Amino acid sequence: MIESATKGFVMNQTMLRVKDPKRSLEFYSNVLGMTMLDSYKFPTMKFSLYFMGYLEENETIPDDRAERSEWLFSRPALVELTHNWGTESDPEFKGYHDGNQEPQGFGHIGISVPDVYEACKRFEDLEVEFVKRPDDGSMKGLAFIKDPDGYWIEILNPKGLKQIVSTL
Repeated sequence: MIESATKGFVMNQTMLRVKDPKRSLEFYSNVLGMTMLDSYKFPTMKFSLYFMGYLEENETIPDDRAERSEWLFSRPALVELTHNWGTESDPEFKGYHDGNQEPQGFGHIGISVPDVYEACKRFEDLEVEFVKRPDDGSMKGLAFIKDPDGYWIEILNPKGLKQIVSTL
């Protein structure tokens, strides 16, 4: 049952800080197939936001900036890549904490794919770094890869997870 006070709430975005937006945008676009739906630059605060997500077939991004903003912030499951200006060229910058090392916190985002093995073959061809390949460990049929900033991305298939969960 949906609580009436929260009816209409949408999980809109997960924000990840990125060192180099060019590398990250290329990864999320070319490796994961997302589209940059909109971006915002904040010169006085020296940061930029890039909103990445998946479009439905034949779906278009609104041209009007105000309409696009309303459309963007009503969509589910976006990745917001936040770039603090200068990190990409700062030799002292060591990167962001991925949440999987001590102290643990944030863990990963998940991407559902039609075929985990086929997706992973493509990731191998693109020289993407793996944390876990589909047949590693005790949970077969799902994988974890890393984005350019070391954030983990789970690659899964809903049918495959159904099989894993049925054994619990």
